[in-house]
Amino acid sequence: MKEKIVDATHLEQKMRIEKVINGMTFTKNFRSATAEEWYVFLPGYEDPRTGGAAGKAMIHYNLYGNRDVFINTTVILDDPALFKGETHPLVYAIADELVNRLVGYADTLLSVHAGENSFDAEYKQNNH
Repeated sequence: MKEKIVDATHLEQKMRIEKVINGMTFTKNFRSATAEEWYVFLPGYEDPRTGGAAGKAMIHYNLYGNRDVFINTTVILDDPALFKGETHPLVYAIADELVNRLVGYADTLLSVHAGENSFDAEYKQNNH
């Protein structure tokens, strides 16, 4: 019988991502008629300057009634540990979860600022 080989590094990374996502909290810092700013708290990560939230998410809404306009969401992560290339899967998971929890299913243009792990993405509803 052939033994099954398990990639322990992949499993460890997956468990670390789940731990951070499950422990992620956020609090609203600012709200206006067209925007919100949220502080993002991540277990094991923090802003090195303040010791506080590891980052923030800014959401800019369209209030003009044009459903073809995207919501603009910007995520800025301040902990330099999240700037390293090997944490890209974690940064991606954090940003994805923030969009899911804070924006929902609206069409969204996402911009993530996290050093080497910065990226842009587009979330689009399936319109049937």
